[in-house]
Amino acid sequence: MIGDGRYRLVAQFGVDQRMNAHFWRAQDSYLRRDVALTLLAGDPGDAAAVAAARRTLERAAHATTLNHPGKARVLDVLSQGSGIGAGEGLIGIIVADWVRGTDLIDLVAEYPVPSAIAASLLEPLAAAAEAAHHTGLVLGLDHPQRIRVTPQGTLFLAFLGAPAEASLHDDVSGLGAILYLLLTGRWPLPGGPEGVPAAPLGPDGHVVAPRALYSYIPQELSEVALRCLSGDSIGGIRTSAGLIRVLERAKYIDDETHQLQAISDDDDYEDDGTVWTTRRPSNDRATRRKLAVGVTALAVATVGVLAWLGMQLISFFGDTEPGAGGPTIVATAPGGNPQNGPPPPQPGEPIQAAGVRVYNVKGTADNPRRATFAVDGDLKTAWKTDAYAQPFPALKPGIGIMASFAEPVPFAEVIIDSPSDGTVIEIRTAPTERPKLDETKVIGRATLQAGQTKLQLDSAEPTQHVLIWITTLAEGNVSELTEIRFLRASDN
Repeated sequence: MIGDGRYRLVAQFGVDQRMNAHFWRAQDSYLRRDVALTLLAGDPGDAAAVAAARRTLERAAHATTLNHPGKARVLDVLSQGSGIGAGEGLIGIIVADWVRGTDLIDLVAEYPVPSAIAASLLEPLAAAAEAAHHTGLVLGLDHPQRIRVTPQGTLFLAFLGAPAEASLHDDVSGLGAILYLLLTGRWPLPGGPEGVPAAPLGPDGHVVAPRALYSYIPQELSEVALRCLSGDSIGGIRTSAGLIRVLERAKYIDDETHQLQAISDDDDYEDDGTVWTTRRPSNDRATRRKLAVGVTALAVATVGVLAWLGMQLISFFGDTEPGAGGPTIVATAPGGNPQNGPPPPQPGEPIQAAGVRVYNVKGTADNPRRATFAVDGDLKTAWKTDAYAQPFPALKPGIGIMASFAEPVPFAEVIIDSPSDGTVIEIRTAPTERPKLDETKVIGRATLQAGQTKLQLDSAEPTQHVLIWITTLAEGNVSELTEIRFLRASDN
């Protein structure tokens, strides 16, 4: 608990090393709701750090006067002696509304975003910057982990608190960097988060154009990203207004109408309709249909589907790959010694899940867009839980992956590749894709070791839904599942 015991940390969403700012989802124990916290860590005796934090807090307090759909609402600003207790290791806290959705980095983790969609995603955030700049307010848009994607499919400044030295031009450069990231999956500014590839540099030492990496990117979008990054240099874009004009035109690139199913990463978010990603055709042929994003999974739906299907076919027909860098551990089912009862079912052919999703019973689902990585047949991709402040069941009883199959199948074995030594998992059958936890039945249990774990199941009763349920996280209160394979029971 921090903030004089008011806020309970739930999951960390990033860190800006340049200013020692940590981004967390937390629960307000007074109001019983989730909030977004920007924690400014540091020594209260460090005069320079305290002065920089004070400037950041002042800017956040100023942001309370700006209401815009492209940024979170600031709820409170805390400092040493005013909401922050001694010994917390913090010199400032910025409290804002929590935003449902997904991380910007998760959006581009596998594939860059199509150009027209990138323009639609970015425009509301650029409009928020333009509104802020008219009041002299710097938002701090030059770090991608501050940004989230809403269920409506727009970028949103979730974690506020601009660095003390940041300027209005830095916001414009940040917008250009975000556009570059959407188009290429690479981050072009220094100080980016770990795990995000850096943009390549050309012979002149400058970042190469997005179009040089992917020739399908429109020249105008590629150029505007570089011009935003160049800032005050000749030809650079100095205000977000210039970027907005280009984004508005870029949204017309794709003139076809697509329908995509609305998707959310929150179990408690409901959307009962089809989302149109362009306006419906107008009777006026001179009026072009305008692209407007309606889901957070747009990039995968438009670019990644063919590659994903290819990986699924490879994993279905291909050979089983070795474990993730460690030994294979065989874990027996929880039913006890098979000599005291019928022998366990013998494994037969592997079977591919028809669909997977994150199964969550409390709070926000963990990395839902990456759930398919756990069954894609690629040991270089993985699904990972959030990094929790406390071990299960302090904040929730567990988290898991629900695999659904085309028809009921009798299972004999589940094979899990994971580097997360010490993770305790249960294999459970479920009557539906979204059951209550007490409606599921345990048919296998094991403690994972780094490498591959084979779980021999104690029931061959056919089921259409299988839950891989994590009850204990690995060291650091975070676990990763690299690959999950399912083997049906042999007919012999």
